[in-house]
Amino acid sequence: MLAAQPVSAQNTVPPTAKAGPVDLTKQAMPAPQVAAPAIPAVAAQPLPPVPTPHWSQTDAQSLLATIKGIGSEGLFARDYEPEALSAAIVKGEGPELDAIATRLFTWLAEDLRDGRTPMPARVQWFAVDPDQDTNPTALILADALVRRDVKGALMALAPTVPDYAALKASLPKAQTPKQAALIRANMDRWRWLSRDLGTQYLLANVPEQMLRLTVRNKIISTYKVIVGKPGKTATPQLAETVEGVIFNPTWTVPQSIVVGEGLGARLVNSPAKAAAEGYKVTKAADGTIYVVQQPGDGNSLGRMKLDMPNEHAIFLHDTPNRNLFNLPARALSHGCVRVERATELAMTMAILGAGMTPEDAVTAHTSKAYTKVPMTKTFPVYLTYFTVARDVTGMLRSFADIYGRDTPVLASFAQPRQLHTTQRKSTEEVIKLDNPL
Repeated sequence: MLAAQPVSAQNTVPPTAKAGPVDLTKQAMPAPQVAAPAIPAVAAQPLPPVPTPHWSQTDAQSLLATIKGIGSEGLFARDYEPEALSAAIVKGEGPELDAIATRLFTWLAEDLRDGRTPMPARVQWFAVDPDQDTNPTALILADALVRRDVKGALMALAPTVPDYAALKASLPKAQTPKQAALIRANMDRWRWLSRDLGTQYLLANVPEQMLRLTVRNKIISTYKVIVGKPGKTATPQLAETVEGVIFNPTWTVPQSIVVGEGLGARLVNSPAKAAAEGYKVTKAADGTIYVVQQPGDGNSLGRMKLDMPNEHAIFLHDTPNRNLFNLPARALSHGCVRVERATELAMTMAILGAGMTPEDAVTAHTSKAYTKVPMTKTFPVYLTYFTVARDVTGMLRSFADIYGRDTPVLASFAQPRQLHTTQRKSTEEVIKLDNPL
């Protein structure tokens, strides 16, 4: 609980009484101004430190046992100083045990809830995990000590997705140290996301190049996807919310194409030619040419787009080049995610997330007119990166590290644990990847 803030001197001065109507004919000459005595400034008092909770030896022993067995969660007992905690327990209850037990509980809770991997090693990870806001460490600790269930409070922080449980079950069966390290790294990646992903959500695993629609932790539909090429157009990792399904979208052509490839100059004075090629061209007062591709089968976004506003301009969409879904390696886009059977997905999303009837969804699609259907239910979408994971059939598999993002995570696990910072996502440059071609 936050301590009460000190009241400033200004807040202690009573308000001035309200005056009634003034008779200007009787108003006296104003009295000379006299400076009011200065009120000494009241220095803001620092908040008192939060008292360290008291640990009984029983609770401390439970913490020690949890630390010693934490290898089953893909973490290392040595990171949480079991010898120091054991020595403090032997000395008995008191300030020393309270301090060390609280510190080690905090470290373990942070790693189980938010992940052990330091933020700089999470390349292009822009998915902000809300768990430390919704379930702060102080409340976890207080609950653990009140209920006298330290282990239970910590184990309750594990991700709820079946994929995490599958990785955990496979860890003791790892045949090589390298395999075990990859399993640990991918277990940690699940902790970088919200513990509970939601009742219904979309999740794309970029290395798998597949998208799944999940309801109550059961996969109900799967789709091949085309993801970003390695390099500057690699698909970043995001946790966003679908705000609407767009049937028959338009596409505003980026200036890199309008100017850089001469499309604007070629079409600006030929409206008929622009219309024949499916574009609408306008020229602003400042001379800027804007080109918008109109809805249709040849539109670069295909017949569907999921509106999920984010600073990267990344979204899921259809494509007119559907033959590319037959390729085994589909890291081909400029960052956005192209979806196989996108119209089917759009209709399903409209029905599940917007309460649309199947008949109305079909009508929206076949109208061939731009139609945006706002979501009425929260529908998260996660663009993730797992190189060891359950595939869409439920089988645990390894996938190619197409962006080379395993290396820094594995390196961080080979080093001693680092203290957590306030950083919540990657600090790398945000590149708007708004070209679906």
